[in-house]
Amino acid sequence: MGNLTEKPELNEKKGKIGNLGSPKNPFDYNQREYGTVPLDTNRAPFQWVSEVAYKNVHRIVSRGYDTTEVMEEGYGVVDMLFIDYQARIPLIEEEKMLNYVMIMALEDGLSMPAVMSRMVAKSKTFLTQAAGASILAFGHAYGAYSAFGNRLEDYLAKADTEGLTLEEAAELLVKENIADEALGVSNLMLQDPAAQRMIARAEKLGVAGKYIDFTREIVKAAQKLSDEPIDLDMLGATGATMLDLGFSPEATWAILAVTRAFAAGAHYIEEVERSEPCRTGQTLTPKAFYDGPEDRPVPPLKDRNKIAESGICRTLDEWATAREERKKIVGSGHSIIEEIEDPSKKSGIKKVGKL
Repeated sequence: MGNLTEKPELNEKKGKIGNLGSPKNPFDYNQREYGTVPLDTNRAPFQWVSEVAYKNVHRIVSRGYDTTEVMEEGYGVVDMLFIDYQARIPLIEEEKMLNYVMIMALEDGLSMPAVMSRMVAKSKTFLTQAAGASILAFGHAYGAYSAFGNRLEDYLAKADTEGLTLEEAAELLVKENIADEALGVSNLMLQDPAAQRMIARAEKLGVAGKYIDFTREIVKAAQKLSDEPIDLDMLGATGATMLDLGFSPEATWAILAVTRAFAAGAHYIEEVERSEPCRTGQTLTPKAFYDGPEDRPVPPLKDRNKIAESGICRTLDEWATAREERKKIVGSGHSIIEEIEDPSKKSGIKKVGKL
């Protein structure tokens, strides 16, 4: 620790600078230590440590495997995903299944991630920024693999601790989450067999396990409670399959978000090649695209008090009435239900910060 008595002239000088000597300060600046704090010998000095990989001038090693040797032996990107996230080389059936999942997830036409990529491309920016924007489109509704997977794990754990059958656990899950966008069951795939094909593929390759079994029970339970036709959707099929392949919900989210970014890059390039960039203020929006109040004259400033309205509410009834009126103003934010809970709870992520 620094010694205050060694430099009294410095402390005396600092006490005369600005408000440092003010009695209103919550501390006595003159009594603060002058110098540096020694290292804490009770803990190791900070450093980045990784179990995932290391690199030197000779090789890059992931989970113990020399990546050059991995490639020279004929393994591919999908195999490396198993190595990175699960520290193992997968069975050929598992490698085929993840290839299937990633190809299905890679392109989705003009989906929200693709549109995000194209919007960013119009501003004449970098492809990496456009791909990053597309990944940010993965939220609680679109691509909510983390929320879906963590819910399955929670209810399977509940089934184990409470002695529930898969059917009983599925009925409880659906009862408590029927309205959730990340249920994995919806009306999105009633005319599209892609979700059922993915499950069939997993069963044919012999990689279907308890998560797919549980998801089937969830579909049955949801169909009993729903007033409209619903069935397994791609979130449910993909999420359950990835869990049965041994990937965590968070790993699933990461892998498939980046997979979709490959397609976002193609959309970016096409947008750049097919159209000119849009500079700030260049885009004109015709009145046909506007549905707000009719054009009205701006009143003279001297008449402000005649037409201005106060936003202050003095009673609860006034506030309630004003609140309802403000909800009618689209774009005001008054119709948004604020999320005050931990965002990680909404996304389904169990671990935030220190594990």
